[in-house]
Amino acid sequence: MSILAALLATLAIGILLIAALGILRLPDALSHQHAATKAATLAVTLFAMALLLFTLASGWGWEWIWRLLAIVVLLFITLPLASHALAGAGVAESK
Repeated sequence: MSILAALLATLAIGILLIAALGILRLPDALSHQHAATKAATLAVTLFAMALLLFTLASGWGWEWIWRLLAIVVLLFITLPLASHALAGAGVAESK
């Protein structure tokens, strides 16, 4: 299980590196934001899954599993809302 957890964490790091490259290469602020928020949601979810596998393998207990699930749920709720609010502010400012 720890090998799978390491693979998931490595995949999350790779996704964040690709997002960083997208932020540097994409043309405008809305594209930068899109690359950052989509990758952050996916990468944090993959990191949480890696930590979940690690906690199951090491026997830390259910309280850590609930915390990880709460983090993922909160990020799935707040990241798209924050991205939408920032996009609206960026479009309003450019007019």
